[in-house]
Amino acid sequence: MDEAGQKEGERRVRDLLVRPLKARGLAKPSSLTNAVFEEMLDGLCQRLAYMDAGSLAALEEVAAARPSGKARDRFPIANDLLSMALQIQPPPDDASPLMRKVFAHAVGRRAIDEGWSPELLGYLRRQRAWPSGEYVVKTIRETADRSIRRLSDLEARLGRGGVLSPDEAAWRGHRLAAVEKCREIGRLGQGDAA
Repeated sequence: MDEAGQKEGERRVRDLLVRPLKARGLAKPSSLTNAVFEEMLDGLCQRLAYMDAGSLAALEEVAAARPSGKARDRFPIANDLLSMALQIQPPPDDASPLMRKVFAHAVGRRAIDEGWSPELLGYLRRQRAWPSGEYVVKTIRETADRSIRRLSDLEARLGRGGVLSPDEAAWRGHRLAAVEKCREIGRLGQGDAA
């Protein structure tokens, strides 16, 4: 998302989520100062800028039904709103700071080089957690073994002048596109560091 799109998205979040929740009478959480509350709202607008208007309207409805505080009259904290947002409209892969950082990191580059990046992307989508520890990485890699072997076999057949069936060609194209998508996410992550 470019800078103009980000600004427009932040305005959309403020107009379709923050203002309507405040208009319902939801007050700042009592544990937050005014400054911290405004900082939370700014961060929330930045993180949810990817959401479309319909999804923000749905999020506002869900959040209004689950207010915080003893009297159930407080604005939900950002973490709760972000969790609700994930259920309604997950961020696109290129909008996720976690995915960008993982694919820009050595583990992501290794996954791309070794061909198991689509499985790593699937893990990140499901878990929303850094793939820490050799066990996690090994498990993701093992999940990809069959697909890696299949792609290698198809590439070898093409290298010998063989022909792929339409299903094989479609699978190969999908797999190569998935690896390229991960490579692009990594490039975006490297750009974030610049």
